[in-house]
Amino acid sequence: MKLLVVSDSHGDTEILKDLKARYEQEMDAMFHCGDSELPADSEVMKGYIVVRGNCDMDDRYPYDIVEEIKGKRIFMTHGHRYDVKASFSKLKQKAKANKADFVFFGHSHQAVAEKIGETLFLNPGSILLPRGRKERTYAIVELDGDDSVVHFYNEQHQLLTD
Repeated sequence: MKLLVVSDSHGDTEILKDLKARYEQEMDAMFHCGDSELPADSEVMKGYIVVRGNCDMDDRYPYDIVEEIKGKRIFMTHGHRYDVKASFSKLKQKAKANKADFVFFGHSHQAVAEKIGETLFLNPGSILLPRGRKERTYAIVELDGDDSVVHFYNEQHQLLTD
């Protein structure tokens, strides 16, 4: 299973088009963790599973979503309603309640992947306005059996090794 995860694009349609053109055929799903600042009926958002962030005005996006792909449960939220800038405690509770294998979120603009118990928590960082590092980032999750690997990439699609 291969999943693309992007967040906090804040109106940048070109990078979302680029990611879709580059990866849509090889991914099992593409996720946007909110703050796209684009309407739900925007052509560029078609093909992405999307949640609403604190900067998204379109209420057609849900705040939270649970998807099941190839037997794995994915809980996605933007993160602002769970205080992710302070801690993961509220997010961990929600993940447990939803029996999530993966939790995708954004909001902090900081790329992080952390396995807590049996759940992988992933913030792909911001594809427009990064914090904590200079590169704009997105992530690809690859699952082989029960082993998951997260790779972070910059906006030029170069693998980041640190």
